[in-house]
Amino acid sequence: MTYEIIDTTPLDPVARPLLDALHIEYTTRYREFRPDSAASVSEEMMRYPAGLFAPPEGAFIVVMRDGETVGGGAFKRYDATTAELKRIWTHASQRRQGLGRRVYLTTGFKQPEAAGLYINAGYEPLFDRSIAPEIHFRLPFGKDLLEPGRVDSLHDLVQPEPLGQR
Repeated sequence: MTYEIIDTTPLDPVARPLLDALHIEYTTRYREFRPDSAASVSEEMMRYPAGLFAPPEGAFIVVMRDGETVGGGAFKRYDATTAELKRIWTHASQRRQGLGRRVYLTTGFKQPEAAGLYINAGYEPLFDRSIAPEIHFRLPFGKDLLEPGRVDSLHDLVQPEPLGQR
């Protein structure tokens, strides 16, 4: 089983299976709340031009497993200091396996500020720290997104109002 991450755009044919599956999933999930869910989902999917998901404003990736699209997603600029994640989808057979729980990034050895930021944000160095950084040249870091409590439903997130707050 081999996974491949493809950096692409929503207009690339390789992205079509992800977008089609996402459309079907959204339509099915929201049908009871919006009888016109297919039209609403189509409108939502067209809401953002493909260019918003391309550098330098964003990115769009597709995850392939043995040649089949099994996931992917995008981010776009939300404001001057924030990115917004969009179009996140994982094939039902691949969910709850941790595919979206690992973050990986790299920085150059001449960027100690970036390395410090990543370490302070909880990223683990994935290189031998006993060797001079310039030997590595590119310094990889990884982070597992924590699972403090599994959420199976958004209703699990609802907090009752404290007494006296009503």
